[in-house]
Amino acid sequence: MHILLPTAAFAALLLSTTTLAQQPGVHLSHASGDAGEHEGTGGMCVPAESRAGRKEGCFVIGTMSLGKLPDIGLYWHIDRYPNRAAAEKEQSARSTVVEAYGSIWMFSIADKSFLTSHGEHVDSVGPLPLGSAVSYTAWYMEATFAPGMKSAVHRHTGPEAWYVLSGEQCLETPSGKTVIGTGQSGLVPGGPPMMLTATGTGERHSLVLILGDSSLPNVLPANDWRPKGLCLSP
Repeated sequence: MHILLPTAAFAALLLSTTTLAQQPGVHLSHASGDAGEHEGTGGMCVPAESRAGRKEGCFVIGTMSLGKLPDIGLYWHIDRYPNRAAAEKEQSARSTVVEAYGSIWMFSIADKSFLTSHGEHVDSVGPLPLGSAVSYTAWYMEATFAPGMKSAVHRHTGPEAWYVLSGEQCLETPSGKTVIGTGQSGLVPGGPPMMLTATGTGERHSLVLILGDSSLPNVLPANDWRPKGLCLSP
């Protein structure tokens, strides 16, 4: 099941971006504010090679510069392979092979008809709501959140999409909240502020795509909006 959140105004998105670094970094904290607040990746998405044995947090597992994208209804295709060689054999021009959660994955940005010959097709998430960027970059992440862990309030310059392998997540935006569970996918267009919380009783494991404007940071603060805490209520 795919869930698409409505587009919000893009106004003021570009304010103060010149002072922000290009390094990905969605800030995370525990909703309880207890001693676990600074565990995981210390409040940032960090490169997977910097994991250093850490289990919880957000890890960047791959990036790809895609250039100008056609406005033809593109999807994020998620396929799993038994090994890296098999995946690399089927790579297309906009495919990235990564390792996450003990499996080899091929992530492809392509039209709806895209198919692989030998991969296990897991999902196609889309269509991805693109803006007017001259060039796009795909950032791929794996994110493990303990129940109650949440992101800081932030926004992106392009769509963000998730596929939840296990657990449950709740995304709050000015439009309301959306809950996504095991085996479900969802996406939100670039622009609106958001806060994501791991809900349910078990760890949330997800694959993540941010498809952003290559000339801008892929994560921006959203100090102009305060969430209502909808994901913390029944």
